[in-house]
Amino acid sequence: MTDSVTLVRTFDAPQELVYSMFVTPEYFATWFGTDQVDVPMDTFEMDARIGGEWRAVMHLPDGTLKHWVGSFLELDPPNRVVFDLTDEPDNPERMPVTVTLRPVGGGTELTLVQQTPGWPAEGRAALEHGYNAFLDSMGRLLQRLPA
Repeated sequence: MTDSVTLVRTFDAPQELVYSMFVTPEYFATWFGTDQVDVPMDTFEMDARIGGEWRAVMHLPDGTLKHWVGSFLELDPPNRVVFDLTDEPDNPERMPVTVTLRPVGGGTELTLVQQTPGWPAEGRAALEHGYNAFLDSMGRLLQRLPA
């Protein structure tokens, strides 16, 4: 059994801009919300420094609210971001997410790894589906921004 989910994407954007997707509140709230979910900026907080925390409230299409919290564990601009997150704010257990960026051709390759120790296959599949939606939204946002 694997204990992580790994996704690799290549974006037609400079590494610094892709890195900014993780540490700029307006960008993070946009791609994290995806195109189908709203994360209003008045519900979003981010302290983008090692040990700093972020909070977001997702407004799902069915009216449900999902409260997210996380913190930044490592920041190595523009190469790497490590953060944790949970949608159970009262649960102190958070899974780390490591994002590694590297230049390729005229763009940036992003590798995202989230640890999932003990998760069943269906849980990992759902997580992968969610991250693919996030990265799809990130790609669309990157296309709209000046490089």
